[in-house]
Amino acid sequence: MPLYLKSAPTKSFTDVAQADVAEKVTAVIADIRENGDAAVARYSAQFDKWQPEAFRLDDAQIEEIMATLDPQVITDIVFVQEQVRRFAQAQRDSLVDLEVETLPGVFLGQKHVPVQAAGAYIPGGKYPLTASAHMTIITAKVAGVNRVVACTPPIRGEIPAATVAAMKLAGADEIYVLGGIQAVTAMAVGTETIAPVNMIAGPGNAYVAEAKRQLFGEVGIDLFAGPTEILIIADDDADPFFTAVDLLSQAEHGPESPAVLITTSQALGEQVIAHIEELLPGMSTKDYAEPAWRDWGQVIVVDDIDEAYALADTFAFEHVQVFTKEPREALEKMHDYGALFLGENTCVSYGDKVIGTNHVLPTLGAARYTGGLWVGKYLRTVTYQEVVDTSSSALLGEVCGRAARVELFEGHARSGDARAWRHGGRSFEWIDESLAAQAGSR
Repeated sequence: MPLYLKSAPTKSFTDVAQADVAEKVTAVIADIRENGDAAVARYSAQFDKWQPEAFRLDDAQIEEIMATLDPQVITDIVFVQEQVRRFAQAQRDSLVDLEVETLPGVFLGQKHVPVQAAGAYIPGGKYPLTASAHMTIITAKVAGVNRVVACTPPIRGEIPAATVAAMKLAGADEIYVLGGIQAVTAMAVGTETIAPVNMIAGPGNAYVAEAKRQLFGEVGIDLFAGPTEILIIADDDADPFFTAVDLLSQAEHGPESPAVLITTSQALGEQVIAHIEELLPGMSTKDYAEPAWRDWGQVIVVDDIDEAYALADTFAFEHVQVFTKEPREALEKMHDYGALFLGENTCVSYGDKVIGTNHVLPTLGAARYTGGLWVGKYLRTVTYQEVVDTSSSALLGEVCGRAARVELFEGHARSGDARAWRHGGRSFEWIDESLAAQAGSR
């Protein structure tokens, strides 16, 4: 049986579903549908204290904003975006169109077609989250999306310069300083000045997540998102200090972000707890990290590494770090996770900020049925069919007629009959009667 050195509840979608949030989001969406730009401006003033003459930044404004940044910031953004772009391009190159001949003269094909317009939501409000611009905009552009609309909120009444730079360098076609429900809704349903998009990607707070949920179907979305999660699997070979630092790195995302350690070593678990207790008071982000660890942190001791992998799968967490003697074993032994980080030389923070894989990942157990944001999310896999051999068309027509009548679909059956009649010389009473009636009416 697992030994809990520190226990906490495990979050689910029902835990984060808030009736008051849903009700407020529903009202805002309805208002923006009805009143367009006027409603968007009103909610921006109400929620963000932001009332510019125009929410969209023009090229001159963007250049002026970027000029205020330290050149090193731009250099680093370019470096990180190149890592994201390189991996996204490799993903796109792995998706090939195909065509096969299944019967003589019967061709079936598949194509990967990008959506025509996508919305990228880059959260902010408290911090300039430049990395979300890389992940949402670059991935869309590599997929071939023609028009990418990017929105980010002001931070304490100011334009987040680094985020704007990241949006521009990533390739956004339209950049708006606009946040929250109003941004997501404007992109989804359109207003007088913002044309609607086909899908929306990007993380956000509970209101943004709820807006995406309610608008899903009218537009596509990347995935449903909740608080950031981290789980570390560690054996007695792991470094307790690294383990503690990495757990806290994700706890600082928010006061409800779970941080879990599953280890085969009780001594290591106790050392990690001690390190966290020593590190937390000096963290500048302890207002988030402290309650996250206090309320949602767990340290669990198991008998062996296979039990650790099995238990980790039950969490199906967004981020899983593997600090073991053979970390690549997790690639074979684990199934349910958003992303794996193998060995102590990597960490979730690399994935969040610099390494190149996408950091928009499933939470709240959604890793059991979906992966994270990637090039394929912006692509629609569509099929086509062509029959050029008349004998094959006749054969398919005969089988179609029989198969459709089993299901009592007479109209479908007759589509097949007509081709079996024309190309295969088959006789059908309903065709003879129809042709006779047509001839008699002339």
